Amino acid sequence: MLINYIKIAWKVLLRHPFYTFITLFGISLTLTVLMLLTAFIDHLIGTHYPETNRARTLYVERMVMSDPVAESMMSGPMSFKFLNDYAKTLRTAERATIFSYFNGSNAYVGSNKIKLNITFSDADFWRVNAFNFIEGKPFNEQNISNGDNVAVITDQFKKQYFPDSDQPVVGKNVEIENINYKVIGVVKGSPITRPFTHADIYFPYTAPKSNYQSDGMRGNFNAMILAKEEGDLRTVQSEFQSKIRKIPLPGKQGGFKYSVLEVRSDPYLENFIMMIMNGGPGLKNIFYGVIGFIMFMVMGLPAVNLVNLNVGRILERSSEIGVRKAFGAPVKTLMWQFIVENIFITFIGGSIALIFTIILIWMINKSGWIAYSDLTINFQVFSVSVVVCLIFGLLSGVLPALRMSKLSIIDALKS
Repeated sequence: MLINYIKIAWKVLLRHPFYTFITLFGISLTLTVLMLLTAFIDHLIGTHYPETNRARTLYVERMVMSDPVAESMMSGPMSFKFLNDYAKTLRTAERATIFSYFNGSNAYVGSNKIKLNITFSDADFWRVNAFNFIEGKPFNEQNISNGDNVAVITDQFKKQYFPDSDQPVVGKNVEIENINYKVIGVVKGSPITRPFTHADIYFPYTAPKSNYQSDGMRGNFNAMILAKEEGDLRTVQSEFQSKIRKIPLPGKQGGFKYSVLEVRSDPYLENFIMMIMNGGPGLKNIFYGVIGFIMFMVMGLPAVNLVNLNVGRILERSSEIGVRKAFGAPVKTLMWQFIVENIFITFIGGSIALIFTIILIWMINKSGWIAYSDLTINFQVFSVSVVVCLIFGLLSGVLPALRMSKLSIIDALKS
């Protein structure tokens, strides 16, 4: 019987090609847009290369000093010394890394200027993050203690700087702002959408112009704190905050007097919301609400059109319903037929959407629009999207079918 319903559904689709096209277009467009949107969101906040340990990592990105009385505030990254004292000494963490936000710099190949992003970090940076080394190895504690002028570069910068980029470059020098650095490693780069790990060149924090020797609390460094397990995040966060609360207040930093000091240590999503929306932790719910509203609108508007199309399609089949009822077809049988038809149509649209999404994501990744972009299809979200679209399709088909199935045989045949 199921096969017969599918055959009927196929014949119904072929009966009115234009309506069929509109229906499938609405379903496939809805799911394609939704999948692309979720792919970008997942690219921003999901666990991806090289930050494969995001699920058990706390991000220390900003220090906030404020004086409620004078209604003044100062915020920004911290000094290397401060993070070394408060993040590196946590007993409950597996390890912590201290690194700078990427800063702008330049390199020259002949008369051509190459704009660069550079990062200063400690040796644990390479242990907390899972960079793929194409050549060589990362700098270590020995390089740092020796004050070696060494660098890890990305494969993209290697192609820009070295004319014979097909050959190994480990051991060669790069000149950045009149200082020569020895290349000891080449890595696959990190997208700029992952600002904690993105750079073109990575230097030890002892390299010139890092300002790691600042004695104050403020500076140009951030930290990632890696927990032993995901379940330990709360414990590590609690230990870090207990250390922060022991800092004497009020205090003075560079002439600024403060009586309130806040240094957050958050998982990536919370930190991302704080960084983008510049607000408190309550904005997490607002963030989810906005995303949910956008997805509802993406799903809802085509669903309204789908309802209208299905209502018209079912109403024109009133004579078919009347004939089937005249031959003794029960209401349940008629309902089941329309359910199967809607499922069949929805999954055809879903298959088309999946193909379109795969093609579009491949084109975006290959276009270089976002360097090192690695957009992927989140099949869990895709499954939920299909279910939601299926529910809309079922409601739009079943409700009119239920109404028609309750008509008397005479009224149905007259319609």
